Amino acid sequence: MLSNLRPTEIILILVVVVLLFGAKKLPDMARSLGKSARILKSEAKAMKKEGEAEKAAAGAAPEAAPDAAQQTVPRTIQAAPGDVSSARPVAEPNRTPQS
Repeated sequence: MLSNLRPTEIILILVVVVLLFGAKKLPDMARSLGKSARILKSEAKAMKKEGEAEKAAAGAAPEAAPDAAQQTVPRTIQAAPGDVSSARPVAEPNRTPQS
């Protein structure tokens, strides 16, 4: 879709975007978009690790699963790597072992 655009059309689109949003707001918008992308990426990795851990726990002995569930530590979500000012704990529902 973008390969059909000529350079003059791309420049015209960029000028319209700058006029609509203003040159001062664009860096802030890009920064917040980057933070959102980092959060999404870290959550996707956490979900993948959690899924792998559940698969490993399902293959383990049935006695080990309740002990592992009791020793869980609350996870925290960080807005950016090393940004502790915006970190917050995540409330996760209690899971009961399936019979």
